[in-house]
Parts: sequence; structure tokens; C-alpha cells
Amino acid sequence: MVVVSNMKRSVEFYRGTLGLPLHFESEEWTEFKTGETVLALHGGGKPTQEHSRGEEQQAGTCPIGFNVQDIQKSFNELKSKGITFVMPPTEREGERIKLAVCLDPDGLPISLAESIRKTD
Repeated sequence: MVVVSNMKRSVEFYRGTLGLPLHFESEEWTEFKTGETVLALHGGGKPTQEHSRGEEQQAGTCPIGFNVQDIQKSFNELKSKGITFVMPPTEREGERIKLAVCLDPDGLPISLAESIRKTD
């Protein structure tokens, strides 16, 4: 569950920009189907005066992440839609992933990860 400060704006971001399939929508509660998991938005959050813009992890927050097949393609598509990225696709040494991080309208970091196949 992600607490949001503006439900309409957040639904537009998660459905319209990220392309998540909408399951249910109301003024205070919205759900998106993301495979076997449901991502829920809960309204009524207070906008923060200042947030890290994803540059450092904040205690008490719960960033979300999605696995993607092609990180560069996902990055290019979302960037062309105006999404703010705080980390471009970057290979994470020792983690076998390429990772990119963008921000939702309230500044919540969203990770996109592509697995790197082990080649020996």
C-alpha cells in the first residue's frame, strides 16, 4: 500500500504513465493488478515539505520495485513520458541486476530491475 497525497494525480501516474492495469478505483482507495500482487493506493496522505528525491533511503518508507525484461527500453519509454529518474539504468556489481530508479508524484522511489543472466 502506498499512501498518496492526491489520488487522481497518483492514479494517472500509476495507470496512465506506468501502465499498470486498474482493478478498482475510489477517492480514497485504488487497486492495480500487478501479477499475483495488488498495489493499493490509499488517499489522505500529507505531502512532505521536503523529501530526498530518491537520492538516499528514508527510514519509515517502503519503496516499491518491478522486474522488467528490458531495462533500457523501459527507461526510455518512461523518460519520454516525463517520469523523473534519479538513477539511470546501472549495473549493480555483485547483484546480477541492472537497476533504474524513478519517482512517483509524491517522491516515492520506484525501482525497475532487469536480471542479468550469469555467463560462465
